[in-house]
Amino acid sequence: MNASVPAIPQRIGGRALDWAMALLALFFVGGLYLDGWAHTHGRVDESFFTPWHAVLYSGFALNFLALAGVAWVNRSRGASWAEALPAGYGLALGGLGLWFLGGPGDLLWHTLFGIEESIDALYSPTHLLLAAGLVLGASGAYRAAWARRESPRSLGEQLPMLLSLAATLAGLTFFLEYTHPVGNFWGLGRFPQGQDTQAFGIIALLLINSVLVGALLLTLRRWRLAPGAVVVVLGINAVAIGFMAREYPYGQIGAFLVAALLIEGVYRWLEPSPRRVAALRLFAFLAPALITSAHFAVGLLGAGLSWSVHLTWGAVVLSGAAGLLLSLLAVPPALPEGAEA
Repeated sequence: MNASVPAIPQRIGGRALDWAMALLALFFVGGLYLDGWAHTHGRVDESFFTPWHAVLYSGFALNFLALAGVAWVNRSRGASWAEALPAGYGLALGGLGLWFLGGPGDLLWHTLFGIEESIDALYSPTHLLLAAGLVLGASGAYRAAWARRESPRSLGEQLPMLLSLAATLAGLTFFLEYTHPVGNFWGLGRFPQGQDTQAFGIIALLLINSVLVGALLLTLRRWRLAPGAVVVVLGINAVAIGFMAREYPYGQIGAFLVAALLIEGVYRWLEPSPRRVAALRLFAFLAPALITSAHFAVGLLGAGLSWSVHLTWGAVVLSGAAGLLLSLLAVPPALPEGAEA
């Protein structure tokens, strides 16, 4: 009679971990935006110890403890340290570890130099270190899904990856809030703007479109996006930026959501992919052009446009051109046979 073979303890990972980490990433980034809301609405004081920081740092703690706990359990079940976390999550845990430097550093920075105000709050060195850790931590579920052989098809199957991507983009655009069209009325209103403001507005639109559309191009290079995927990613971004704005820009949030729906429709129509390069190039042009067009449409329907027709349409075309250039990085042109890099 053969002796029974002891069962190998099952390691923690897979879609259940993706769901948990995607939701924790949203909570973490939500704490960041809550702290940003406190800054934009005059709710901060001269102390580091605020309710807003409590939510933010508890989000960090939950994310770090969850991944550290998974690593410890998997290690106790026979995994090597290199295998203790599923692919994609090692870098997330390392990024979250940066908060052990950035958190105390931020407290010291506030003690030495005071509480940052306005744009200073985004670009102090300790805040940028924390931003790097947050983005790496929030993107864990996205990288984990990327590393697997299987490709989820339905929205429900893709949702953990999409939420992780949305949290990562929200973390990035938090630090670009002064350029985001949801919180800044580039070219809107009846009062003329100076050339410096116009030039900055053009650059701002190009930057935000490049970040958002670049992330979509990277994602569709790996997956065929399920219906609703674009709306999830861009919609969360618009609502988050709008929540933090000094005056809630309902019109701009609505315009961004309309643009997301239109981009979703264009994606269904063109079905862009690395195998359909012409469709991908056209999608890459139309997606940012639609975001910029929707932004200006709010002005036409409301307070009017202060930019000339030349500058307005030029911004739309330049936005599309930036997306088109990004598509050349997402799916580069083929090299001639025998050519050396």
